[in-house]
Amino acid sequence: MLRVGSANTAHILEDLPRGCSCNVELCHTMKKALCVLSGGLDSAVNLAWGATEFHLVEAITFNYGQRAAKQEAAKSKLLCAHYNIPHRGIKLPFLAPWTESPLVNRQRALPALSATTLDNRKKTAASAKAVWVPNRNGVFLNVAASRAESLGASILLVGFNKEEGATFPDNSKAFIQAINKSFFYSTLNHVIVRCRTTSLMKTEIVKLGLKLALPFQHLWSCYEGGKTMCGLCESCLRLKRALKNAAPALLETLDFAH
Repeated sequence: MLRVGSANTAHILEDLPRGCSCNVELCHTMKKALCVLSGGLDSAVNLAWGATEFHLVEAITFNYGQRAAKQEAAKSKLLCAHYNIPHRGIKLPFLAPWTESPLVNRQRALPALSATTLDNRKKTAASAKAVWVPNRNGVFLNVAASRAESLGASILLVGFNKEEGATFPDNSKAFIQAINKSFFYSTLNHVIVRCRTTSLMKTEIVKLGLKLALPFQHLWSCYEGGKTMCGLCESCLRLKRALKNAAPALLETLDFAH
């Protein structure tokens, strides 16, 4: 049985809202969980981790009209098949008309970054603003929490990271803690959002994925929806850098257009 203060409970405590009096032991092992899965590195690693820590009843992939929707769904299905987890696609068509983000508006160019500017806060903040979809992750998690509650799952797994959390506030610990406080009131089974990677940089996430024997060939970490990952968008650049740092041989096995 898990004890508060152990290494295994540290990740749980950081996701709970301040002042939460939850019994940590009841929030963890063998609880039913649902995973929000995009097919990208972060969510895939959380799926792999969740498969070892919880009873995963389903993974869901959202289609809000984004360029990469078909590829994200296809790769997510492959990941779920690998872990023998049911997969469900959920369409959110109302989001696309509410934004001019190039993630959904194909007439607008995606922001251009380079490997040397990934740590330039000014340029990455501008890139984040350019691709921002209003309250996207808030919508995702509320829909996912509803689905989780309907399945009797009290754990909701998501894929966030420290690296992008610096410019995307809805990738941060503070966001998870805030929405967990909300879910305490909006779900009868008190759904809790959990994320193993919130405090990790991309290189650390790749290392964790290797430790969990993640099938990296099933990833789609690209804003585009072509036959292969573009290799040029911010998401691709971050994945390529992390692979180069942690597993250069693995980088050579993945398909990037550039």
